[in-house]
Amino acid sequence: MKSIMKNTKWMLLFYFLLTGLLMTAIFYIGSDSGYLVIKGTWVWIYSCLGFLLLSIIIGYMAGQRIQRRIDVLEFNMLQVSKGNLSVRIGETDDPTFARLYHEFNNVMDSIEKKMELLQRMGEQEVIEKEKAAESAVIEERRRMARDLHDTVSQQLFAIHMSASSLPRVLERNEEQGKVVMEQLITMSQMAQKQMRALIAQLRPVELEGKSLAEALEMWFPDYCRQNSLKGMKEVELKGSLSEAIEHQLFLIIQEAVANIVKHAHARLVSMSLREESRQVVLSISDDGQGFDSIPHRPGSYGLSTMRERAEKLGGQVEIMSRQGSGTTIRVHIPKFT
Repeated sequence: MKSIMKNTKWMLLFYFLLTGLLMTAIFYIGSDSGYLVIKGTWVWIYSCLGFLLLSIIIGYMAGQRIQRRIDVLEFNMLQVSKGNLSVRIGETDDPTFARLYHEFNNVMDSIEKKMELLQRMGEQEVIEKEKAAESAVIEERRRMARDLHDTVSQQLFAIHMSASSLPRVLERNEEQGKVVMEQLITMSQMAQKQMRALIAQLRPVELEGKSLAEALEMWFPDYCRQNSLKGMKEVELKGSLSEAIEHQLFLIIQEAVANIVKHAHARLVSMSLREESRQVVLSISDDGQGFDSIPHRPGSYGLSTMRERAEKLGGQVEIMSRQGSGTTIRVHIPKFT
């Protein structure tokens, strides 16, 4: 009963009903004292019931009118909580709600400007980090060049020398020639392993020279196939995203899918990336084991990393999961015109 009375609509209806009861009581007292003359008991009963019914109807209509205006405010606040900062409430004839709606619109204007500034600062931070990362990559490539010279290059030189001497060794001593052949096989396998490791380290960044949609077209199905996942992808981008947003979204997608491979034991992963007029919405779902609460064990920093990347651009991350029912990660990044 207390929870019902806290609702504005039902509280208003209660007040109208109380008013109806008071009017009925006054009606009864007036009739009993002779000030009001009503002939017949049923006429008196029907009159009282009519008062009560009319009060309930009027109270319900008034409550519904107020509730509708509160619902408008609630709906727009829900849109804001989902990352849509472009919502504004139109004008109304009710002066009380007109002031409330006006203040809501002013607050949203302020929030949108601050989020736009936050996003620009986040983009600038990403760009600066990219420059620092580029310098680190150049230094890393120099190191790998030295590694190539010290490992694979020397292995290949040893293979070449052994292969060159093999015909003469076979002529002189066949058994010794077999030993040299075994050494050649071992050295070639070692060189191949070292080369694969270096190639993996030198693998180019998937976004380099490509748009986000193009990079996902190449990377997502290949990654799913390598990890025995069935991947479903839906990308609707207009090509108007900044380089920083594309970069952060790509890193979030990589982190999310890597988490699925490591922890979810899933067979299916679906990704949806849509660019709307005022926000970008990313959704990644799997059919894995899920969880009842966000894990906080050592090394499980993937979810917090995704949140940090989204928050740098004024966005937010929603995580929906239940034990045995898979997981859905939804990311909202606001867009500013």
